[in-house]
Amino acid sequence: MDPTLQLFLIISTALFSIGLLAALSRRHAIFILIGIELMLAAANLNFIAFWRFGPPPQQPTGVLVAIFSIAIAAAEAAVGLALVIAIYRHYHTTSVDKLDHLKG
Repeated sequence: MDPTLQLFLIISTALFSIGLLAALSRRHAIFILIGIELMLAAANLNFIAFWRFGPPPQQPTGVLVAIFSIAIAAAEAAVGLALVIAIYRHYHTTSVDKLDHLKG
């Protein structure tokens, strides 16, 4: 069985849905960051799938966009984890419900 664009889109939709569910339903900041990373992985899969199944003169634009997106995701994860560590040191919790003291 050869993989088709539809198969990749179904997998990407499932990844994005799981990531969205994790980001919206969890109470801890680490799980929210993991959900966001899953959504970014689904977007990267879409970039690669549309590049692979695109018209024949294929420039590596899908791959380049995916690599750029992976770099952005790595920076986002580093900044997000740094914020979670700083909040944990101050409030001794990673639950986002208990962080109402951060309001301006």
